[in-house]
Amino acid sequence: MLKKISKDAMYLSNQGWLESRFHFSFAEYHNHENMHFGVLRVLNDDIVHPNSGFGMHPHQDMEIISYVVDGEITHKDSMGNERTLKRGEVQYMSAGSGVLHSEYNHSKEKDLRLLQIWILPPQKGLEPIYGEELYTKSERQNKLLNIVSGKDGSAKIKIHQDVNIYVCELDAGKSVEYSLQEHRQIYFVQIEGTSEINGTLVNDSDAMEITDENSLSIRALKKSHFLFIEMNKM
Repeated sequence: MLKKISKDAMYLSNQGWLESRFHFSFAEYHNHENMHFGVLRVLNDDIVHPNSGFGMHPHQDMEIISYVVDGEITHKDSMGNERTLKRGEVQYMSAGSGVLHSEYNHSKEKDLRLLQIWILPPQKGLEPIYGEELYTKSERQNKLLNIVSGKDGSAKIKIHQDVNIYVCELDAGKSVEYSLQEHRQIYFVQIEGTSEINGTLVNDSDAMEITDENSLSIRALKKSHFLFIEMNKM
C-alpha cells in the first residue's frame, strides 16, 4: 500500500532564522495522530539561514541522523567532536545516556538545508556514539546508496536500531528497484525533483508511507534526489 503525503499537508514552522517542514508531531506542532511511523519518530526538513543555528542543547535516548542537502553544517558536541559537512554527507549521533550538541550554519550568505532524522533506539541508556561519513555524489548517482544500517547491516554508518536508510540522485528517465522483505515498511522522502513510485507520482518535498509491498520501482521523471528509511513494521 502506498500512502502519499503531500508537502502541502505538512506543518510549516518559521522561527525567522529557521524554517522547517515537520513530517511528524514536533515542537509547537502537536498531533497525537501523527507521532511516528514505526521507529521513525522525527523527520524535519530544515532550512537554517546564514549565521545561525541550534545552540548547545541536550538529547537522550534517541538516534539522530543529519543528511545535508545544501550548504554546510558545523556540528560540535560534549564528547569533543567538531566537524563541518556539506551536500550528501551524513552526521550521526546515538544520544543514549545523554549528550549535548550544537549545529550551525556559519556561512554569511548561503542557506543550509538538511534532513534531521530521529530514530527510536531499541532500548534506553545506550552508550552515546558519534560519527560522520563523507559520502560522494558518485556513490549515490543513479544507484541506491545505503548510508545507515543497523549493527548487522553493511552500511558504513551503523546505529543500534534495525533500520536501513538509502539515498539516490537519479537522472531523468533512469530507474532503480528495491525489494522488501516480509514485515518491513518504508518511509520515503522526495527531496528534490519528481519521481514515480510503483505508478504514483511524488514531487519535491512530498513523502510516502509504504507498507505491504514486495518491491518498489522508482523512476525519475525529472532529475530526482530522494531518501528512504526501511524498517520493521510495528
